[in-house]
Amino acid sequence: MIPGEFTYHRPSSVAEAVAILAAHGDDARPLSGGHSLIPMMKLRMAAPEHLVDLSGVDELKGIREESGTIVIGAMTTQHELIGSDLLAQKLPIIRETSLVIADPQIRYMGTLGGNVANGDPGNDMPALMQCLNASYVLSGPDGTREVAARDFYEAAYFTALAPEEILTAVKIPVPPAGHGYAYEKLKRKVGDYATAAAAVILTMDGGAVSSCSIALTNVGDTPLFADQASDVLTGSPLDADTVKRAVAAAEAITSPASDGRGPAEYRTKMAGVMLERALARAADRANG
Repeated sequence: MIPGEFTYHRPSSVAEAVAILAAHGDDARPLSGGHSLIPMMKLRMAAPEHLVDLSGVDELKGIREESGTIVIGAMTTQHELIGSDLLAQKLPIIRETSLVIADPQIRYMGTLGGNVANGDPGNDMPALMQCLNASYVLSGPDGTREVAARDFYEAAYFTALAPEEILTAVKIPVPPAGHGYAYEKLKRKVGDYATAAAAVILTMDGGAVSSCSIALTNVGDTPLFADQASDVLTGSPLDADTVKRAVAAAEAITSPASDGRGPAEYRTKMAGVMLERALARAADRANG
């Protein structure tokens, strides 16, 4: 289908973009990569009267490190994340995750900001950002504020982002050197959303887990930060019994829908399988 009529805006600064959004309220939508919004407009599931294209805002692009924190501009593409030497050194799990998002054509245009901002529970980056304890920089008419990724998602497609605000950057604390990491994703085919996926960041000390962070993708209305599962593992040598209890704790917080990817019970179990695999790979990396 063809989208309904809209007025196209292409601001050159965050301030200009925010002013347009503030002027038109709910009738305006920001456009980043467009892979979620444009199909919805074609299906008439979204019909903004004003489309605010952020591709001309240079300050929304780039990757840098500031005092132990990686700052990624919202309009940075998945392709750029994959090719970043800084991320490969400091946050290699981002490259690992980007490589299993959709296909190369989409990764050339799809942006980090678009992936995390629209509240789609099937997107991969929101759970990863929760696992990494990232925060989002939101810019609006009253200035900027930061919201933790773990507090940002309220329900499917509902977030803490106000209609007149733009997500401008993602801030991620750099994990300790030698940390283990893994993102495991089960999907039916290339380009599909996850049937279930799990992100893990952990550190080891003397053969035991000294810190652990776990998050799950597409097995609830929002990404799921599995803090109880992380607590079960912390202090353990990742023995089979403890891993089993952690997997059970993670599965307990899921509430997937039964759909073309499988019945809810299957998707919950696959979340546990993905977590178990991610833990094994993360531990291998941390140990060596």
